Amino acid sequence: MAILPAAAPSYADDAKPAVTLSTAEAAKGADVTVTGSGWRPGALLMLLVCGQSDPARGVIGGTNSCSNADGQAVTTDAKGSFTKALPAAPPPKPCPCVVHVATVQGEPALVDTELKITGHPVAPLPDQSGDGRLAVLAEPRLDGSSSLLTWFGAPPARTLVFTVGNLGSAPVKDPVFQLGTSHGVFAPQWEDRQWKGTIAPGRKAEIKLDFELSAGAHGDYQVSLRYAKKLLATEPWGVDRPWGVTVFWILLCLVVPAAVFRIGMAVVDRLRPRDPRRAHTPRHRGMRLTDVTVRLPGAGRGRGERMAPPAGPDPDPDPGRRPGPDGSAHRTTAPLPWFTPDSAPSENPPGRANGPTTKGNP
Repeated sequence: MAILPAAAPSYADDAKPAVTLSTAEAAKGADVTVTGSGWRPGALLMLLVCGQSDPARGVIGGTNSCSNADGQAVTTDAKGSFTKALPAAPPPKPCPCVVHVATVQGEPALVDTELKITGHPVAPLPDQSGDGRLAVLAEPRLDGSSSLLTWFGAPPARTLVFTVGNLGSAPVKDPVFQLGTSHGVFAPQWEDRQWKGTIAPGRKAEIKLDFELSAGAHGDYQVSLRYAKKLLATEPWGVDRPWGVTVFWILLCLVVPAAVFRIGMAVVDRLRPRDPRRAHTPRHRGMRLTDVTVRLPGAGRGRGERMAPPAGPDPDPDPGRRPGPDGSAHRTTAPLPWFTPDSAPSENPPGRANGPTTKGNP
């Protein structure tokens, strides 16, 4: 994440930082000892020599007016003090010049101290336009999380939250920011996002901008924030791969071939020619339990009880019905399939006399 600082009075409420220089004028390239006090303990500071600047108006044009290549970084001690040698490198803009000291992270604070550079051109400062100037005062963050739909390829969405301060002399009403997202080596795609509200001079406000990527996006992205064609901040964003789409395609590659195979086998089974030898073979009908019961001798009646003839005329006389000695017809039961006439049980088993046995006869 990178934040581009801008010149303005410090927004730190408690700390009152101060900067002193070892000399008020220095030759080009000469070292100037910068001493600071009243800063936040352990704060990382950036030291720059900037042109077209004034301690009252700050650095006009931002850090583009500073000699960024010769800047120095320093960390304050436990008491909030520091001492650092800074070369008086000529800035790209003419003087008046200042030594610009600002915090890099945490609570923003900055101090501009006038410095004259011998031999460097001097030009009057541009007229004050009265426009408001916004700068990012706190580290931006991305709020939000992925849902179940995002796991199946829905567009990932987040909210960029950042705090800006008005460093100008005029209020800023309904500012229009530019939000860009880039992937890999591609350039950001900028979109305008308007924030409804007014930021008075010397005031700050928390701004939230919603945005989303394209459907199925994944990988390492970078979110950039720009205002008035100046880059204010960048924030990295790692987007997870939508694994639900991958699982769906794997299942689709397994289910569709199996379904096509089943349909094809059903069509082949219906269209294949039948065996002519089996075409006219009658199907065997199963025997019902009632048919077996009717054919069993004595089924459904008691011992010595005769079956009553059916009521009404018999259109189809039974060939098994024979007239009896007394002229009445009675039904002769066909032998069961598992008995033959020779093997059927008889009333006189072998070894028994045909007549009755009398007791006492030899």
